[in-house]
Amino acid sequence: MKPSLVLTLALTVSGSSLAQTLTVYTGRAKTFVDPVVQQFERQTGIKVNIRYGTDAQLVAALREEGSRSPADVFWGNSVGALGELSSEGLFRKLGAAQYRGVSDDYVPASKDWVPTTVRFRVLAYNTSKIKPGDLPDSILDLPKMTSLKGRIGWTVSYPSFQDFLAAMIARHGEATTKQWLEGMKALQPKDYKTSNVGMLEAMRAGEIDVALTNHYYIQRVNRLSYPIDTYFFKAGDTGNLGNATGAAILKTSKNVSAASRFLQALVAKDAQTFFLSVNFEYPVIGNILQPTTMLPYADVVKRSPKVDPIVLPKNIEKAQKLLRDVGLL
Repeated sequence: MKPSLVLTLALTVSGSSLAQTLTVYTGRAKTFVDPVVQQFERQTGIKVNIRYGTDAQLVAALREEGSRSPADVFWGNSVGALGELSSEGLFRKLGAAQYRGVSDDYVPASKDWVPTTVRFRVLAYNTSKIKPGDLPDSILDLPKMTSLKGRIGWTVSYPSFQDFLAAMIARHGEATTKQWLEGMKALQPKDYKTSNVGMLEAMRAGEIDVALTNHYYIQRVNRLSYPIDTYFFKAGDTGNLGNATGAAILKTSKNVSAASRFLQALVAKDAQTFFLSVNFEYPVIGNILQPTTMLPYADVVKRSPKVDPIVLPKNIEKAQKLLRDVGLL
């Protein structure tokens, strides 16, 4: 698929939108945002102002701004950030129409944000060095792979990695998570900070043999015929955690109607196809043709553990503390 976007948004335009302006705070990269926003503006006549930043930066900004915030929409890059703001009561409840056609696998119980794509945690491995049959069934057993000492890559500062640790705490407790981190540290993994791309380049160069990452990074390098493939742990294992991006309407919004239409645009078929084509993220609606190199959505969801998104933000600080306690952050 080519990273192009041809949107024909099936949105009902009631009255004139020409005078409307929408402010969106987003932790997503411009690559994913700008084409969708530009087409939305052309289709609706609504002007969209974008504030970019990391999820953490934007969460801090929304807290500081409080009721003075100009933000109408928060379009987050991780469940952790969405859950934090949701738990603080910053989002409006969304109606059933907002979820029409959206898979309920990652819809939050709070019903105040809508998932826009899903990414899965996986283990990348060098196919010229590693046989998948030699890898463990569970990520909890990865520290036992002493043959990989000095040959493992990870990105401990990356939000998706910390979300994964938060899920491990939720499912297995802090003691087990700390033990896992200590076991991993003993294998002397290489930390690539937040650069998953750099980590997989290092794998291609022979610096490491396996790496903890998101599935789409592997799909992206496979375009370049790298000797790297995707390994899923056993069904339900924490190492296969599904992590959604998502969008919400702020309670401070003065343009709720326009904000609702923007959220509808993000889960429209053409926008969902675009997200898949540009970054191999899984769509949250059905009937989207996926590359044959990707495990079908129905199959990968079965491999992902069932973790209530609301518990992740509660455990992010615990995960960061554990990383500091064992000297990894």
